[in-house]
Amino acid sequence: MNHWTQLSIEYANQRSYLDDLFHVYPTIPEGIRDLDGELWKKVEKAFKKKDNATLLETLLKMDLFPIKDSYVAYLKRDKASLKRNPATVDRLCGRLYEMGLDKIFSRSSEPKETNCQIGPLFKRWVNNKSLGIAPVKLAEFLKAKGNAILDASDAEMMAFAKEHLNYTHNKGLDFIGRFNGKYVIGEAKFLTDFGGHQNAQFNDAISTLKAKGVKATTIAILDGVLYIKGKNKMHKDITGKLKKENIVSALVLREFLYQL
Repeated sequence: MNHWTQLSIEYANQRSYLDDLFHVYPTIPEGIRDLDGELWKKVEKAFKKKDNATLLETLLKMDLFPIKDSYVAYLKRDKASLKRNPATVDRLCGRLYEMGLDKIFSRSSEPKETNCQIGPLFKRWVNNKSLGIAPVKLAEFLKAKGNAILDASDAEMMAFAKEHLNYTHNKGLDFIGRFNGKYVIGEAKFLTDFGGHQNAQFNDAISTLKAKGVKATTIAILDGVLYIKGKNKMHKDITGKLKKENIVSALVLREFLYQL
């Protein structure tokens, strides 16, 4: 078993793991979404007039459509389809009238889901010198003689890894550092539950970890339910076929980096 994976599992099962992890991923729900005032006036007007086409067309311009329906994404991407599919428009509007304006407003202004906000939080934590040093921009990173962490956008990280580290994988990176003269790259994920989308996130991080021919130490900075002991697939993988890989919690990442 990889020492750092073992430490991560022990941390999650013996210590105040979630309390500490909150410093990395402070997933506080955002306030309600701000709705465009002009758009909302059009919604109210169309609702009162029972103008189905205008009501739906206007609501589709908002960030969040107030009802979950399998056909909404198609209508959003092909506005012309509203005119071609009057029965679908009428069906959706029937549900909207049944909801009433107050509920439409409430649903349209719901906060973003926590999962949608998690992405930038790891980088924000790193940028707060949580790993002991402040990340630096590319020019300084290239010049630095000692330990350094790259502060860059996803695209810049990919470009750097391709040019300097022979990274040819198509997945983005959340971390590029150099410690004790060794480059380290990896993806960071907070896996909040089992199944579906979370399994895909896990697989993404592992595929980056196992990328071939990379001139760097590859790691998967993973946190969440995968460290819960049991028969879940993620835990079985990290203690089985992946047990020799560098799978580490963000909470033991600092120690991992400085011992390289």
